Amino acid sequence: MNSLQLWISTIFSSLKLPPFTVSDFFEILILAWLVYKLLDWIKTTRAWTLLKGIITIVIAVGVIFLLNMDTLIYIIEHMLNVIIITIVVVFQPELRKVLENLGEKQLISSLLPLDSMNQVSQLFSDKTLNELVKASAEMAKVRTGALIVIMQKESLDEYERTGIKLDAMVSSQLLINIFEHNTPLHDGAVVIRGDRVTAATCYLPLSDNRELSKDLGTRHRAGVGISEVTDSFTIIVSEETGFISTAYRGKLRRNITPDELRRQLTVLQNKQTATQKKFKRRKGKSKNEA
Repeated sequence: MNSLQLWISTIFSSLKLPPFTVSDFFEILILAWLVYKLLDWIKTTRAWTLLKGIITIVIAVGVIFLLNMDTLIYIIEHMLNVIIITIVVVFQPELRKVLENLGEKQLISSLLPLDSMNQVSQLFSDKTLNELVKASAEMAKVRTGALIVIMQKESLDEYERTGIKLDAMVSSQLLINIFEHNTPLHDGAVVIRGDRVTAATCYLPLSDNRELSKDLGTRHRAGVGISEVTDSFTIIVSEETGFISTAYRGKLRRNITPDELRRQLTVLQNKQTATQKKFKRRKGKSKNEA
């Protein structure tokens, strides 16, 4: 054993590495955890899509420096300050959210993986699915406009903050009452997280997709817009035609039947179930290993 320790010490001394202490070990552990949480936060927000674009630009800049393109290198070096300011502007919503969490002393709870996983993987029940289909069908019959956003992995907190906070179980009666004409909450979108309505009268980003039909109003463009920047699933009921539409990943499906809506929600539900089961298997595996 002593010879093994001597051999290891000899190798480290030959590599001329600095002395490694216990504090260095914990420092590396903390830095690795912070980097992991940063990447996990980026992946669950719109910053993930923006980050992929930034990575592409960084690779292109690397190629420019590698090939010694003097003119482009000169431009890049003198535009560095502008690039930094641009990054801050682009990531402004995400940075604002982090600062607000710090101000509200919610940093620890927002970083804990178990708490965030419960929010991300929360499964809406069959009862919620039935209530959504029933409410959509009833509102379509009487041409009551509605905009319902169902959250998946990516947080919708910044859009919930634009509306009025609620905390109520999803029911067809509640949704119909919210979107009833001339009621205080009928204007805007409803956000659903799991089996609960979390906010109403929320403002959503409008899509600038030129391929969308010109006869679509603000409600449909908002439904498509939120599906372009998040992984949410949106149900839209037209006030003019009474048609039910859905938006997901920037794709709009118009004039679907309640049965088709039920099928789409079932697919979404099964997808979330698979994610939740996968997490439970990993959790169970880690317990067994322990």
